[in-house]
Amino acid sequence: MRVYAGMFLYPWDLADEGTEAVTARLRDVGINTAVVAGSYHAGKFLRPHAPATRVIFPVDGTVYFRPTTARYRDTPLRPIVNPLVERYDAFAALADHRAASGVDVAAWMVLLHNTPLGTAHPECVARNAYGDPYWYSLCPSHGSVRAYARALIADVAASYPVQHVVIEAPGFLPYAHGFHHENRMDPPDPWSAMLLALCFCPACAARAAETGLDAARLAETVRDALDAFFDAPSMPRPSDGQALHWVLANVLHDREFASYLAVRVDTVTSLVADLRAATPAGVRLSVIPSVGQPLARAPLNGSDLTRLAGHVDTIEILGYRADPIEVGADAWWARHRIGPSTRLHVVLKPAYPDAADATNLAAKVRVLREVGVDGLSFYNYGHIRRGHLAWIKRALEGRG
Repeated sequence: MRVYAGMFLYPWDLADEGTEAVTARLRDVGINTAVVAGSYHAGKFLRPHAPATRVIFPVDGTVYFRPTTARYRDTPLRPIVNPLVERYDAFAALADHRAASGVDVAAWMVLLHNTPLGTAHPECVARNAYGDPYWYSLCPSHGSVRAYARALIADVAASYPVQHVVIEAPGFLPYAHGFHHENRMDPPDPWSAMLLALCFCPACAARAAETGLDAARLAETVRDALDAFFDAPSMPRPSDGQALHWVLANVLHDREFASYLAVRVDTVTSLVADLRAATPAGVRLSVIPSVGQPLARAPLNGSDLTRLAGHVDTIEILGYRADPIEVGADAWWARHRIGPSTRLHVVLKPAYPDAADATNLAAKVRVLREVGVDGLSFYNYGHIRRGHLAWIKRALEGRG
C-alpha cells in the first residue's frame, strides 16, 4: 500500500483551473489523493492563484454531487445541491481522470455543520442550557439527523467510485465555530466554551433519561455556573491551564456531569458505527474527531478516539499549530489512544498562520514520521499560494 498523501480541495478550484491541470500539480509534489469537499458550509475564501474570482462566497450547507433522493426517505432533511454541480461534477471528473492521473479520490463530508438545514428544521439543532438554538449545528442525538448522515455517506460512496470517505463534524460542535460575524466581548476560555457547547435539546435529554440522568436538572446547574461566571465584575480571563482544571474539577466532582459527557460519547460513537455500516465495502472510512485544539479536548465534544478507532479505518487529526513539537505531541497522544491497528493521518496547513517557511513544514513532517503516522494531508489547495506547493514537495521528500 502506497503511503497516503492527501490534499484538501474545493470543487470550485477544480472547475476553474481544470481537473487535469490540478491533478498534475498534485502529482508533481507527491500528493496521491484529492480530498474533495462533497458536503460543505459557507465561507469567505481568498484564492491566491485562482484564474478569475479571487474572493469567493460558497453557497451555504450544500452538497457537491448528484444525490439519490430515494436514499433520504427516512428523514425530512434533504441535501441541497450546489449550483456548481450542474456544470461541473468534481467526483465524476476526478474518477474519469484517475487512470491517467494516478490520483485517488476522497469525499470530504462535513456532516452536521449545516445552517440552512438547521434553520429549516429547528427541532434538529443543538440547544444550550438556556434553550438557545445553534442553527449551524445539527444534533447527533436526533433520529432524523442520524438518518440524514447515514444516507449522505451511503449516497456519495455508492454513487461515485471514491476510494475514501473523510468525515468531519460527526458529533457535537464546539461553541466557537466561525459563524457569520461571530462576536463576544467576554473573554473566551475553554471552561465556559465547554458549558455553552453542551446540548440539552429534547433528543439529548431523552438519551440521558435512558441512563437515569435528569438533563433538566443538569442544565440548571450549568446555567447557574455560567450565570455566576458572567455576573462576576471585571472577571479576568483564566489561562487555558486554569480553565481546563475547572473542566477536570467538573468531571471529577459531579458524577451526573461526567455521566452526561459519557452519554455524548456514546451518541457520537454509535453514529460513526452507523456510518461505517452505511459505507460500501472497499471504501476506506476516515473520521476527523475534532476541529478543536489541542486534540485532548475531543472527548468534551463527544469524540473518544479509542472508541471511534473501532469503527473506522483511519483517525485523521488536525495539526493546525505552529510548533512542530506540539504537532508531534498531539499525534503521539492520538497514536497512544487509538493503538496500532487503526491508521493515523495528520492534516497540516503549509502556510500562514501555521508554517512560517519551508523549514517549519519540513520539521513537522519529520516529527510526525518519527511518531509513526501513516499518512499526511494538507489544507487547502485553493487557499495556499503556488509557492507553498514547493514547500510540500520538499517536506514529503525529506528535504529541509
